[in-house]
Amino acid sequence: MGLADLHIHTLYSYDGTASVPAVLKRARQSGLDVVAVTDHDEIAGALKALELAPAYGIEVIPATEVTTSEGDLLALNVTEKIPPAQPLVETILRVGELGGFCIAPHPMAGGLGMKSLSAYSILKALRHADVPGILLAIETYNATTLDRMSNRYARILAERLHIAQTASSDAHVVEAIGLGATEFDGHTANDLIAALKNGSVRIRKQAEWTPARILSSWAANYVGSALLRLAGAHG
Repeated sequence: MGLADLHIHTLYSYDGTASVPAVLKRARQSGLDVVAVTDHDEIAGALKALELAPAYGIEVIPATEVTTSEGDLLALNVTEKIPPAQPLVETILRVGELGGFCIAPHPMAGGLGMKSLSAYSILKALRHADVPGILLAIETYNATTLDRMSNRYARILAERLHIAQTASSDAHVVEAIGLGATEFDGHTANDLIAALKNGSVRIRKQAEWTPARILSSWAANYVGSALLRLAGAHG
């Protein structure tokens, strides 16, 4: 059995707090086999992680969290930036052109500036003939969302659509990495992608953090990483 966390942020994200080496070290310590670094509208952190991954004994899927005009979208297995603020379908098709695939993260989640896809946007996108082969899954367990009910709504939506369900940490601090993970048969990124396509992935949850812990941990780490961010020392 393999474990993957497909939604992790680093200092390359405006709200990330951890260097790329720190993320990879923690991921290995957490027993993960595959991770995706998904910084907001940025690919540099993912490419750095891809470069460093062999030294940490972990496999990295280069990725980015794209701000579409309808909400956030995880674009995975891509090595270049995806233009933000474009329609959802257009963005998904662009990811497909680059040989990547997509996951809808924290759909329907609200609060604190969350930019989440609505159920309507996802349903509308999946009506396009080419989208189902690229939009492979819905994130139905986001370990650090403050809107806990959104996980339940996402699960109901995925079940009705018969689409694969993933769990991720959406970690913005190293301690959160692996709190949500996706189980799959095998251990490699190729095994994971095959499992996503045939819908055989499974959800794995760790002990949930309270909203107070999520916010306080991020605030403390954000302050602590301020100098690194100002110096451009992303790692």
